[in-house]
Amino acid sequence: MAIRNPEVAAMEEYTEAESSSNGKETQLASDLSKNLDLAEDEKVDNQEDEGIKGEASTKKKKKKSKSKKKKNSLQQTDPPSIPVLDLFPSGEFPQGEIQQYKDDNLWRTTSEEKREMERLQKPIYNSLRQAAEVHRQVRKYMRSILKPGMLMIDLCETLENTVRKLISENGLQAGIAFPTGCSLNNVAAHWTPNSGDKTVLQYDDVMKLDFGTHIDGHIVDSAFTVAFNPMFDPLLAASREATYTGIKEAGVDVRLCDVGAAIQEVMESYEVEINGKVYLASDAIRYTLKNLFLKLEDLECSHYMKNYDVGHVPLRLPKAKQLLATINKNFSTLAFCGRYLDRLGETKYLMALKNLCDSGIIEPCRPVCDVKGSYVSQFEHTILLRPTCKEIISKGDDY
Repeated sequence: MAIRNPEVAAMEEYTEAESSSNGKETQLASDLSKNLDLAEDEKVDNQEDEGIKGEASTKKKKKKSKSKKKKNSLQQTDPPSIPVLDLFPSGEFPQGEIQQYKDDNLWRTTSEEKREMERLQKPIYNSLRQAAEVHRQVRKYMRSILKPGMLMIDLCETLENTVRKLISENGLQAGIAFPTGCSLNNVAAHWTPNSGDKTVLQYDDVMKLDFGTHIDGHIVDSAFTVAFNPMFDPLLAASREATYTGIKEAGVDVRLCDVGAAIQEVMESYEVEINGKVYLASDAIRYTLKNLFLKLEDLECSHYMKNYDVGHVPLRLPKAKQLLATINKNFSTLAFCGRYLDRLGETKYLMALKNLCDSGIIEPCRPVCDVKGSYVSQFEHTILLRPTCKEIISKGDDY
């Protein structure tokens, strides 16, 4: 029987225990490293999944932002065909040029009461700005295509059809405010070609292009003069500067005689040389005022408008009654011309129209003319005298 040393036995037991514990620790360490590796793999996989999702979401965001940009970057075509409502989906239209009141009206700028009055009128202001935006875009296009040799009737119909597209014509809610005035040379206003007119725009003509737009009856009326011959540039400059002088002087409770005096002072400071002869504007103004309402015998009436104050007038001609019903439905008290009646399908209406004029229901707006051989220039803006400031509604980059 062998006798073992207790110390040796204890050492052996300790060694075995230590080795077994080391084995367990090694096993635990390997298991832990495996778990860590698995966790890291899962983390990487999750990160990759999140990255893919993130990329997909950013792509979607980019697509959304691109689509938004596309919506916001909608631009007008050439020639114009997109309604301005589509170009401004928010329904808010650009403001005109703002001018502050002066002198006795300066207090209006900071008055809280006047600001509140403006806030109440905001829908009306926005309707006017929409009509003004249509006016700006149409006249910009017309300026680009105007040239000598154009038939006046083609010019007017192109302009009016463009207005109808851009303003989204809708009966009396939106459309053309009055017939396009394209008065030539000595004719100051209220002339547009009737059907069949063969008048052609010439290089030496001075044409006043005057047209209006309206939204819910809120009219924007603006006019400018076209002259291809640079000889007439001083004439155009005189009327342009005089117009802006009048706007500058205008205001609430300002006397019209003071505005007129300021305009006349500017106009009289100009002189115009035509075909080698110098004309002083001061002489031209006096001469024009003396002869301004001459009616040319060879110039027929083209503008008509229903008398606003007329009451019930009995009519005997059935055709006159039918024509009046058409006028009431399509124009009410807005001005119209023969071409507009033709467009609505009216035929053989001249006798009925004369009967309405003789009865006082319709008012003929005859051309306003100076003497033959003279030249008239015109610039015109619509200004809004707001409670706190002046806004030139129809102001654009051109004038």
